Amino acid sequence: MEDLVKKLLELGAEHLKADDAPNLVIDKSNIIKSLEIIKDADFNILSDLFAIDYSQYPEHDSKRFAVVYNLYSVSKNERIFLRLELDSDEKIASASDLWKSALVLEREVFDMFGIRFLGHPNLVKLHTPDELEGHPLLKDFPLGESPTLFNDGRFIDPSSFRASLKGASKGLTGYKGGARRGMKRVRE
Repeated sequence: MEDLVKKLLELGAEHLKADDAPNLVIDKSNIIKSLEIIKDADFNILSDLFAIDYSQYPEHDSKRFAVVYNLYSVSKNERIFLRLELDSDEKIASASDLWKSALVLEREVFDMFGIRFLGHPNLVKLHTPDELEGHPLLKDFPLGESPTLFNDGRFIDPSSFRASLKGASKGLTGYKGGARRGMKRVRE
């Protein structure tokens, strides 16, 4: 692990203090080279890729977003985190040629935060309807409820959906609280 961290530091990475796994910040221009070095060091699983929106953190004085790669080596049983920082209009290179899991993870980050990955073969929304404007995990995304009409014709009214989840009515889920048929509710 020390050799790997040393190679990344030579590329200009900054080592963040972490208790367990190495956590490095890299410039976006070196992201693919850094990921290739990590993969060559037998980190064969991109187990997670996520973003953080720092726009409303009071003491944060850097760029708006952080994109974090969580990489794991099965043979070494070790983990490393690689982070890069971006502003709203910046794009980064896709890691989908290195790890197939990036195909889905990058789409999720795009859908939730609007971060674009250059070279991704199918960068379209993953969780939200195509008609939804904006990206739900942005700190400035407008809160509130509005009925949603999905492409397949389903319509969700927020108050009915919430009532069905609480068991107040069968609502959209068909669930009305209580135990399943044949099951007893046991309290300890």
